[in-house]
Amino acid sequence: MIKKFLLILLAFTGGALPAQQIDLSYYLPQNVSYNKDIPTPAEVIGHEVGAWHITHDRLSWYMQTLAKISPRMTLVNRGKTYEDRPLWLLTVTSEDNHKVLDQIRTTHQSWSEDENFNGKVQDLPLVLYQGFSIHGNEPSGSNAALLYAYYLAAAEGPEIEKALSEGVILLDPSFNPDGLQRFSTWANSHKSQNINPDPNDREYREVWPGGRTKHYWFD
Repeated sequence: MIKKFLLILLAFTGGALPAQQIDLSYYLPQNVSYNKDIPTPAEVIGHEVGAWHITHDRLSWYMQTLAKISPRMTLVNRGKTYEDRPLWLLTVTSEDNHKVLDQIRTTHQSWSEDENFNGKVQDLPLVLYQGFSIHGNEPSGSNAALLYAYYLAAAEGPEIEKALSEGVILLDPSFNPDGLQRFSTWANSHKSQNINPDPNDREYREVWPGGRTKHYWFD
């Protein structure tokens, strides 16, 4: 009887349900301790990851903050988009590897160009490039980049220490800053307090050309 009453109530209220509030622990690996000196995304961007679509400016603030605080990270601005947004590259590895990054880079480069190379690749850290959200309106990547960067900076224990000593992660938090900003501005401006799954809702109906492409609609 109670279930029937709730279904009737939902029918008269349009089926609207309040947005669920999820804290950071929902996303992160369990049984891992985190350095309290490393700020969480919410402490910098002002909201929990997933509560709003991340804008590129707030994404930038967080990456800059981590690079200033964490000895595991350095941040380089490789250029700018047409709309003058920075193209960030976050390098994540152990403190010891950071001291010899140039050596690691030049050795990797020489090995890749040497057709007769027969050395032991395990003698150098693995270099892994990871880029997020090449399409601006496919934002889960850049939102995940916030969580991933926090984990890499704050996680403690032998597992993360081993991973960072044996690898160098090149993290690009947003392939398409202009598209991400265009999409997030639209979606956040039209988001309702109550989640509406109807694909015809204005939140999901971006004006043309939408946030998928770069400034000049390059896909």
